[in-house]
Amino acid sequence: MGSSKSKRIPIVPLPRNDVVLPGVTVRVKLANRPDIAALLAHIYSKAATKSDSVIIGCVPVKSPYLNGEGQKLIEDANEKREEHHVADPAHAKKEDLFSFGTMAKVTGVQGRRQGEVAIIVEGLSRFVVEKVLQERPYFEATVLPYEDEVIDPNNSDIQNSFAELKQLSREFLALVRLSSLLPRGATITLSPLLARRLELFIARKDISDAGMLADFLANVLDTSHEEKLRILAALSIKDRLERVVEVLQRQISGLQGNGRILITSTSANNDLDMNSLRRMQQEALRRGGGLPGGMRGAPPGFPGQGGEEESNELEELKKRLEDAKLTPEAEKVAQRELQRLQKMNPAQAEYQVCRNYLENLAEIPWTKVTEDYLDSDTLARARKQLDDDHYGLEKIKKRLLEYLAVLKLKQAVNSDLEAQIKKLTDGDHGKTSGTTEKKAGDTAAKTKPTNEEELKLLKTKRMIDKSPIMLLVGPPGTGKTSLAKSVASALGRKFHRISLGGVRDEAEIRGHRRTYVAAMPGLIVNGLKKVGVANPVFLLDEIDKLGMSNFHGDPSAAMLEVLDPEQNHTFVDHYVNIPIDLSKVLFIATANSLDTIPPPLLDRMEMIQLSGYTTLEKRHIATRHLIPKQITTNGLATDRVQLSQDALDKIITSYTRESGVRNLEREIGSVCRSKAVEFAEAKDSNKLEKYNPVVNEADLEDILGIERFDEEIAEKSSRPGVVTGLVAYSTGGQGSILFIEVADMPGTGRVQLTGKLGDVLKESVEVALTWVKAHAFELGLTHDPNEDIMKNRSIHVHCPSGAIPKDGPSAGLAHTIALISLFSGKAVPPTMAMTGEVSLRGKVTPVGGIKEKLIGALRAGVKTVLLPQGNRKDVKDLPEEVKQGLEIIHVQHIWEAMRHVWPNAHWPGERHWTGFESRL
Repeated sequence: MGSSKSKRIPIVPLPRNDVVLPGVTVRVKLANRPDIAALLAHIYSKAATKSDSVIIGCVPVKSPYLNGEGQKLIEDANEKREEHHVADPAHAKKEDLFSFGTMAKVTGVQGRRQGEVAIIVEGLSRFVVEKVLQERPYFEATVLPYEDEVIDPNNSDIQNSFAELKQLSREFLALVRLSSLLPRGATITLSPLLARRLELFIARKDISDAGMLADFLANVLDTSHEEKLRILAALSIKDRLERVVEVLQRQISGLQGNGRILITSTSANNDLDMNSLRRMQQEALRRGGGLPGGMRGAPPGFPGQGGEEESNELEELKKRLEDAKLTPEAEKVAQRELQRLQKMNPAQAEYQVCRNYLENLAEIPWTKVTEDYLDSDTLARARKQLDDDHYGLEKIKKRLLEYLAVLKLKQAVNSDLEAQIKKLTDGDHGKTSGTTEKKAGDTAAKTKPTNEEELKLLKTKRMIDKSPIMLLVGPPGTGKTSLAKSVASALGRKFHRISLGGVRDEAEIRGHRRTYVAAMPGLIVNGLKKVGVANPVFLLDEIDKLGMSNFHGDPSAAMLEVLDPEQNHTFVDHYVNIPIDLSKVLFIATANSLDTIPPPLLDRMEMIQLSGYTTLEKRHIATRHLIPKQITTNGLATDRVQLSQDALDKIITSYTRESGVRNLEREIGSVCRSKAVEFAEAKDSNKLEKYNPVVNEADLEDILGIERFDEEIAEKSSRPGVVTGLVAYSTGGQGSILFIEVADMPGTGRVQLTGKLGDVLKESVEVALTWVKAHAFELGLTHDPNEDIMKNRSIHVHCPSGAIPKDGPSAGLAHTIALISLFSGKAVPPTMAMTGEVSLRGKVTPVGGIKEKLIGALRAGVKTVLLPQGNRKDVKDLPEEVKQGLEIIHVQHIWEAMRHVWPNAHWPGERHWTGFESRL
């Protein structure tokens, strides 16, 4: 062995599990490396200044199972090589480098982008790393190169090792040339044509090429990282040959030991001994295995032979079924099917069907569960997790915390019962009854418990956990899906999402029957197989878009059993055909609307309504979540973008009108990208001092364009016949004010309605007009109780923004007050708004959307709001800013509302209302 003086060269930490050996050309990826630019700059500069090749050192990363000399620290390093963590070369330090490497010549550079860059290197000789001199900008070290020793042809040890190496390589390649006949599971990475060429290549090598041949075979074989490191550290050719021979023996014995192929290694030309094969074939036929058509002359052990391979696989399948801990009913079915499978010929079509069924049974988590995080800090931790992930949504957070509290209490009760049962059982087994029968060879006495009735009573007191079926109903973008993920994180359970949108086949829910071709379990069972536990959190996304009844069945009807807490503990999938317990699964369904969900399915779920976010809630969500997320996503620091409060409110009100926050996040992302362009240009031109991170309201038009939505602003002056109503837009979940204008003119009692009013709003106008006409004398609008106030006039009711459809039972009170204002000539205060429906008796009835309406009123500059008495309960859930910014007055009759609108006015019929008020 020869060594020259030390050299100082740049070294490259190789990617995980990669080793470069002498005489081998390898492509080394440099993706995501911090030293890629400096290393390429060095290679290009050396290539430009020198006529000879650029030399670098290729050093692999360490293995925890080898010492610095490549000696095994533990004997089972090969079996455990997938369990350890190999250092990431992109962040490798000098302590992570192996003490041996390979001097290599750079023959090319590939790739256009940074993520695709790689260098082509050709291994030259081994070296020992003496000292790492630097780590940045790239690794550089002093190394001691080693050249292979000149082999003595008379060295018997090397001769024997070299002969064994060539013999084993021929045996291995003979197996490879028959790889087309190998069954599933045989790991052969070489094609038969390449194997033939390698066989000729090896045959031409003599003992002087022993070291080079050993390195070549080590690179060709499917070796582990530890094995390649040991071969790289073998500076002696004798040691190198022995280590490669060891790898070859392991691979060949692995193939032969599994019964995959039989080969007579003593034959000189590596051909199979056909007489021996015939004898083994006849023996297999006598055992009843049989041969499939077209397989004459095939040795036993191939597919269809009923040989040792099938036996091993059936034993493995049996062990998997035992580990799955099946329920008694499932265990009975599995044993019956397993016995059928053992008697069946593998060539039959039913064989694979039966085997797939058993494999599915082994993958279903029948009894395996995850332990919930139920300790003293459970509720506080879950509350913090939900508050950190979501703003608002108090109802759903409260319901989930209730579920956690109940689960925790049930677990405490069950733990006490288990302790009592264990104590009672241990006490009974400690006693010895007088009727104990002793048998020869018994080492313990068999006793009968004396307190069987007490044990049964204690077992019946166990608390059964039936997880609730929750349905989150709300507009898109309000956080329904992400809320389910937060629930799984708070519980410490596995999470699985099942998208039901577009599911039209009942079999997708309950599986196909096994008699069908390509039958498989349904979405529910497949989800259980994927998570591997029986108590995950399942998100049934978009359940309102589940298909209805058709010629494929009714998918929504198939969900009835899944989502019924009284039935789903015995859910039967058509493919499995064994009851599966789904009661431990926490189902959370999401929907945008209840209109398309069948009533029987809706009845099985606990509905939790999520209303659209208000402007105030959107402001908090944007400040806490969206703005920091978009700043980071667009490559900026937190101090590089500062969105003012006025600018954020402008984006919410003038550029988005939605229930959720998806479009708001997109608009904030547009602002961040605009600032990213400004910052990049300022940085490139060295004018960072001129960069302004603040985004004001005036900057939005240049960034986002003109405003997309206009807000109605309360009038500063008033006139008779104009009233401010309140409306909640159903499409966007945003509340706003709505002006109602009424004008009269000479006519014959005609009523004209404009503003694209819906049927309900038109009926509200008719009811309001009827009440005013009926009480015209009491209101002082006529002098004769029998006079028709509309006899000689016509009215026109108009709601501005005529392009926007308007409908809903919420403007009856506003219409009535507007008509009274018009006919009496009394103006309504411009900062007063009102909502509520009226009956023919003049009673003000409650309406919906109070939260959105009042927030919209506050935004529009309203000061006082008249609400129905029945909506008093809805005011309790309002944000504090709204309660402080508005004067909210509750009324229950039109006369009471008039008293607040015109407090100084006197109405002739008001005394009748006073008497009526006392009777309400």
